Amino acid sequence: MSSIRQQKVERLLQKEISTIFQLNYGDWFPNTMVTVTVIRVTPDFSFARVYLSVFGKMEAKECVDLINEHSSLVRGELGRRIGQQLRITPNVSFYIDDSLDYAEEIDKLLKE
Repeated sequence: MSSIRQQKVERLLQKEISTIFQLNYGDWFPNTMVTVTVIRVTPDFSFARVYLSVFGKMEAKECVDLINEHSSLVRGELGRRIGQQLRITPNVSFYIDDSLDYAEEIDKLLKE
């Protein structure tokens, strides 16, 4: 169970990382929409797990691998955006959010 402060930081990070992807990194994954679905932050705010949904021409794994290669650039831009609000800019690691696939699988099993 995360604290209220963690939840606020998670929402802030989700908003800022989404904006970073929307404005700056469209050339990394052309014709592909990347959505930040969930962020989980450690209690000391030093590490954030960012879960992404990928829709479009690029394969989800390929897109997440590409973003992980450039995670230092994302963290640098994130630090510039939230530097006044957090003492530490968390290290970020990106993962595929497969919750939609999981829900579809459960729905399919329930219909059978």
